[in-house]
Amino acid sequence: MSTRTTQENALAIHAALKAAAWAPSVHNTQPWTFAVSGEEISVRADANRKLRFSDPEGRQQLISCGAALFNLTTALRCHGYEPVVRVLPDPDRLALLATVRLGGSSTPDEHTAALNAEIEQRRTHRAAFTDLPVPDRLVETLVQQAAAEGARLTPVRKPEAVRVVASLTDAAQNVQSQNRLLLLEVIRWARPPGSARTDGVPAGAYPAEPANTHPAFAQRDYAWRHDWGTTAGQAASTSTGVVALLTTPGDSRREWIAAGQALQRVLLHAGASGVSAAFHTQALEMRHLREFLRQELCFGEYPQMIMRLGITFDAKVAVRRPLSEVVESVSLP
Repeated sequence: MSTRTTQENALAIHAALKAAAWAPSVHNTQPWTFAVSGEEISVRADANRKLRFSDPEGRQQLISCGAALFNLTTALRCHGYEPVVRVLPDPDRLALLATVRLGGSSTPDEHTAALNAEIEQRRTHRAAFTDLPVPDRLVETLVQQAAAEGARLTPVRKPEAVRVVASLTDAAQNVQSQNRLLLLEVIRWARPPGSARTDGVPAGAYPAEPANTHPAFAQRDYAWRHDWGTTAGQAASTSTGVVALLTTPGDSRREWIAAGQALQRVLLHAGASGVSAAFHTQALEMRHLREFLRQELCFGEYPQMIMRLGITFDAKVAVRRPLSEVVESVSLP
C-alpha cells in the first residue's frame, strides 16, 4: 500500500489517467473508460466504441486498451508508485480488463522516464517514410521490448515476404471497400476538416494520395469520395520502412491485452529514438487471411499487428477526449 498523502495519490492518479487516454487505438476510437476508487484504477472496455463489423470479438479493442494500460502504469512509476496490476480480475465482468492499485514507492529508471516523456508525443503515421534507415540495433532493441511484455516482434526482412504482406493488405482493403457495413464503420470514425470532434481520424492525419512506395501498402480510405488528406512531405517520403509483425503464442483475451502493452512499449521506445509507426490491420480483420499469415509468416503464432517502422519529419495532428468523458467515476478517500 502507498504511504503517500491523499493529494499526492490524486495527482499521480490524474497523471496516469491522462497518460492512458493518449494510447493509440484502431481508428482512434479510444474504446476505453476508467474508474477510480480510493487507490485503485479500473480499466474497462467501452462496448459502444467497439467495431461491430471489423472487430466483432473485440480483439483490436483489447489491444488498444492494453496500450492504455501500459501508459497508465508507466506514468504511475514516473510519479513514484510501483503499480500492482491484475489483468482480467473478474471473469463475470467481461468489460473489466484490469485493475491497477498504487503500490509501494518506485524510482523510475532513465528508460521508463524516456517512455513516459514520449506518451503525448507519439503519433500514428499513415504514409510513406523518408529514405533514412532504421538502425538494425534499434530494431533488435524493439524486439527485446516486445518480448518483455510477452509478445514477439518479427521484422520481415525478405523482399518476397514483404510483398506477401503488402499483397494481403491490398487484397483485404479491396474486399472491405466493397462491403457497405465495413465501409460505413470506417467512415464513422473519419473526421472532416475543421471538425471539433475529439475522437476519430483527422483529415490532416493521412495523405491525399496513396503512398509512393514499392511494394505499396494499402491505406484506409478515410476520405471516401472527399478531397481530404494532406500533401505535406509526400514528395520526400517514398520508403516503405521496416515491416514488422507483432504476434503472441495464443489468442486469448489476456494475450490481446498483453499484445497492446507490448505494442505501446515498442512504439514509445521507437518514438524516443525518432522512429514512427504505420499500422495495417485490414488483413488481420479477415479470418482466412489472418490464419494464412499465422501459418506462413508468424511461426504458428497469432498475428496481432502489422506495422511499418520508419523516420518521418511530418507534423501530425492528434486529438483525445477529455478525461471527463472517459473517467466514469472517482471516489478518493
